[in-house]
Amino acid sequence: KRREKRKGRKKMKNPINNEKFREVLENSGMNMKQFSDYFEIPYRTVQDWKSGARKCPDYLLSLIQYKIEKEGL
Repeated sequence: KRREKRKGRKKMKNPINNEKFREVLENSGMNMKQFSDYFEIPYRTVQDWKSGARKCPDYLLSLIQYKIEKEGL
């Protein structure tokens, strides 16, 4: 039953969050692999955030931005 329910779900896109994440990724100066390794976030998760298939939590986006600023990346 669960699988049947999941099949009907569509991937939700969040264009505002998607753009914020893309901006943070671009400003970091890292590619997706480097970014995922540096922040210890699974590569597939970073891919999904960049494409908009999944939403990066706002609190995490803020923490990533803070770390980038503080470490001068």
